[in-house]
Amino acid sequence: MRKWSRKNSLGGLKLRSEMDEHEATVLRSLVAAVSGLLADRAAESPEDELAALTGLRTGNTTPPDDPQLLRLLPDFHRAEPGSPDAKRADLNSALRSLHEPEIIDAKLAAGRVVMDSCPEDGGKIVLTPEQADAWLTALTDVRLALGTLLDIDDDTPDHFDPDDPRAPHLDVYHWLTWMQDSLLQALAP
Repeated sequence: MRKWSRKNSLGGLKLRSEMDEHEATVLRSLVAAVSGLLADRAAESPEDELAALTGLRTGNTTPPDDPQLLRLLPDFHRAEPGSPDAKRADLNSALRSLHEPEIIDAKLAAGRVVMDSCPEDGGKIVLTPEQADAWLTALTDVRLALGTLLDIDDDTPDHFDPDDPRAPHLDVYHWLTWMQDSLLQALAP
């Protein structure tokens, strides 16, 4: 993949890069996998008669069991020492029910932008600033999901032992990080 570049044209600012077929396949596969997780979570949302009457959708009240989904859809308030957990659980349930559908919709929309603008067989990619923002959102989600799967934290080495089955996936994680950073730098004035 080429580093993202910034080009001003008569049609406005454009961000450009190029991917080979393998890179495009990997990226599209990862975005599709994360989108699938999110779509499955949305499908698990309860049916609510009041929501049907008012048009206000409600989502799940409980956090996801899947660690990757939990990383993508965390609680709104984290446990603090000395705070009553029951009140926090009620607050998290209410906030999750109200906001999770919109959060999932936004994440799925960002994934669709990547799928629509990343050529299946590789090639040139030209994005508007709005599309670039969607790419950044989708890349963040993919990195969060992959990082959770690989158990990446502050103590994770830059490279795993070549015999470690996670080694190639860590390389993909680093590539996604580089791609995201390159796009952010190209967006900056």
